[in-house]
Amino acid sequence: MAKSLGFSFCGISKATFLEEEAPRLENWLNKNMHGEMQYMANHFDKRLDPRLLVDGAKSVISVLYNYYTDKKQTDAEAPKISKYAYGEDYHVVVKDKLHHLFEFIKDKAGEVNGRVFVDSAPVMDKVWAKKSGAGWIGKNSNLINKQHGSFFFIGEIILDLQLPEDSPIKDYCGTCTRCIDACPTDAIVEPYVVNGSKCISYFTIELKNEIPNDVKGKFENWAFGCDICQDVCPWNRFSKPHNEPRFEPAVSLLEMTKKDFENLTEESFNKVFKKSAVKRTKFNGLKRNIQFLNPDF
Repeated sequence: MAKSLGFSFCGISKATFLEEEAPRLENWLNKNMHGEMQYMANHFDKRLDPRLLVDGAKSVISVLYNYYTDKKQTDAEAPKISKYAYGEDYHVVVKDKLHHLFEFIKDKAGEVNGRVFVDSAPVMDKVWAKKSGAGWIGKNSNLINKQHGSFFFIGEIILDLQLPEDSPIKDYCGTCTRCIDACPTDAIVEPYVVNGSKCISYFTIELKNEIPNDVKGKFENWAFGCDICQDVCPWNRFSKPHNEPRFEPAVSLLEMTKKDFENLTEESFNKVFKKSAVKRTKFNGLKRNIQFLNPDF
């Protein structure tokens, strides 16, 4: 059923306390690697135990939904938008499909209590996906799948239904350090550890204040998000373009020139990014990012 809904992968793990992750998360937060992302520190217990999110939870179903596209912005000098934000906001698209999957489960299993999650609650998506055999967490902290690379969204259904569990797979990063070498802000402070507060995606999306001057000239023209550590990952040579019409990039976005971005008005922002995740940074946030890329502007 998951496959028929367009998911690339569906796996199951036991809903239990994430014992290994607890000290890692605490250490990461204590080092302030979440920056202004205060929500990462909230609900610490819920983040580590799905049974606090769903009463009597027994299983976590993890799914992957491909968003890779080979379509590109036509002006090589235009500020760059991360591929994940080309189409309609993934929170809406993937959640719709997960609700369909959950309804299917209820039709088959009867009375089931559960909740659907798509990057919108204190759920450690990548950890659950890893436990379900969806892939391994790479040195850039992204989940990597042997067949599909890493250009996908992760979603979960946490429910009180006992389901047969899948097993994790091994790490296939080997000695490769391409993502670490390519990160212009040195956000990957050591293999498998990303300082979120140094990531271009953090600066261009999460940070609400002014972008610090010490990273000026290091963004490689990214105005919303960043795909560098994924673009250089050898496993993404297996990425195939998605088949989701709602993720198709608007022609008006792809054809925006550098000048179009610099002259962007709130009206045109609302039109071009009407359903896109770019709306998360709001008009003023995107204008700030564009101005930061161009010191002469």
